Amino acid sequence: MSEIKNRSAYHDYFIEDKYDAGMVLAGTEVKSIRDGKVNFVDSFCFFAKGELWVRNMHISEYRFGTTNNHLAVHDRKLLLNKKELRKLENKMKEKGYSIIPLRIFFNENGFAKMEIGLGKGKKHFDKRETIKKRDVEKEIKRYLK
Repeated sequence: MSEIKNRSAYHDYFIEDKYDAGMVLAGTEVKSIRDGKVNFVDSFCFFAKGELWVRNMHISEYRFGTTNNHLAVHDRKLLLNKKELRKLENKMKEKGYSIIPLRIFFNENGFAKMEIGLGKGKKHFDKRETIKKRDVEKEIKRYLK
């Protein structure tokens, strides 16, 4: 599996900026990601001591792992440069902004990366509006075929 997407992120948030961040992972975590065993439900990013972390992201234990297998849910450090970290931290201080994991992918060098998005939460009526637009686009595609 080359890419794992967080589909609910675009439903729940207006994404304004996107960043590609490296992740600090154990070897068995990388193998589980390659198998596509990642769950984004309730995951979010936060700052602690000037560093960006992702919480509640579930990476299943590697099925061939031994006693050295990783924990399925724990905080994982994200790697960005200082300029990007400062920009995100300043935006997070504004009301309503969140940093959401959008997808996990492997770059051309084989490193696991996470695309994170700076987003503002949608209200209930915004979500209904998004669903209506998506349904209209599906109808148009169906008529054009």
